[in-house]
Amino acid sequence: MTRRANGRGASGGAAVKAARRPEVRLPAPAEYRGAGLAPDGDYDGLEFRETDFAGQDGAGARFMDCALRGCVLDDASLRHARLLDSVLTGVRGVGTDLAEATLRDVELTDARLGGTQLHGAVLERVWIRGGKIDYLNLRKARLRDVVFEGCVMVEPDFGGARLERVEFVDCALKGADFTAVTLTDVDLRGAAPLEIAGGADRLAGAVISTGQLLDLAPVLAARLGIRVED
Repeated sequence: MTRRANGRGASGGAAVKAARRPEVRLPAPAEYRGAGLAPDGDYDGLEFRETDFAGQDGAGARFMDCALRGCVLDDASLRHARLLDSVLTGVRGVGTDLAEATLRDVELTDARLGGTQLHGAVLERVWIRGGKIDYLNLRKARLRDVVFEGCVMVEPDFGGARLERVEFVDCALKGADFTAVTLTDVDLRGAAPLEIAGGADRLAGAVISTGQLLDLAPVLAARLGIRVED
């Protein structure tokens, strides 16, 4: 269970602050009947159900109060897009480009994504639940009040990103790269396994469990140049 900001950690220090989850309450959406995405398109109060956006260009598009359910996003371009007060359920895709996009008050559930580009993006009050995400690129992204829950993440790249009030709850975090990352109130205790491929020396600002510390001891010792011999 996440400790609240006014609590105290096991060591007596200030406890990690909990992330604020989005509370998305969509009005009854209208069925989308368009021909496809358009650059700088404006989509408000629409439901996209099993729509195939593979290879389409929606760069700079705005999605407000929208629901995307079972949509295909293979190689879709959504650079600089804005997803606001929206839910995405069961979306799948490889190579989706969301670089420098903005996601605010978004729920992403049971996604199957590979090689998604979110570098330079801004995520605020985002709840990612279930599903599997491989090779997620979050380099130099800004994450604030983001929760990863019940999902499997393989080799996510957080290089140079800034994470504030981010929680990993019942997640598998495999081969994560935290190189040059900045962490503030990041709760990694719910990550099992917690595998760090790079940036183990950048975990200041995060909280981990005793068991995780023991698992990471060889990585930390190697980073600090400590030889461990029996």
